[in-house]
Amino acid sequence: MLGVVIEPSLLELAFTHRSFAYESASKETNERLEFLGDSVLGLIVTEELYKRYPEFDESRLSPLRSGVVNMRALADIARELDLGKYIRLGKGEEVTGGRDKNSLLADALEAVIGAIYLQCGFEICTQIVRRLIAPTLDSAVARGAGLDGKTALQELVAALNRGVPEYLVSEDGPDHDKNFTAVAMVEGLSVGEGVGKSKREAEQIAARIAYESLKNEPV
Repeated sequence: MLGVVIEPSLLELAFTHRSFAYESASKETNERLEFLGDSVLGLIVTEELYKRYPEFDESRLSPLRSGVVNMRALADIARELDLGKYIRLGKGEEVTGGRDKNSLLADALEAVIGAIYLQCGFEICTQIVRRLIAPTLDSAVARGAGLDGKTALQELVAALNRGVPEYLVSEDGPDHDKNFTAVAMVEGLSVGEGVGKSKREAEQIAARIAYESLKNEPV
């Protein structure tokens, strides 16, 4: 699907979730490949944004990158590639719908990117990642993801005379792999929810979603 050949054992490792490894008494999981792929992906996306938008400063590039490299966006790319059917899961994850969980799909995609990098090198990996993220990047720009979401939402809420947005943040997962969920609240009501690998990323996503839901309200 990606136009490259990956060594079978490396590809198998990229799809080995820790639940499968635990149940099969194996020590090998895709977490190291995921760690590598996350860094490679971040560098490729950052370089792409840096070159594509020379007029953007860091305050615009950073949230735009978060609009591309976040759990939900990566999971959507993984779904387009139908990666879920290849993930090796333990029985517990299997029965709870693990094949369609955003976190597992995003992790698997990052692990595959790590495998491509090891097998094919940075140049070929860059070409593949650019192709994969192109629609997501274009969509993020169209949604205004290059703007600071929290600032945009605060200004909109003020213009609507609805007070100041607040954010409720929760976290789950082990210390080395935490996921954060942020809920944007306006006048005590939930108007947007975001999930990310950091509190800041989750709040930015929630703010942008909230902005989209409120922007057409009459001032």
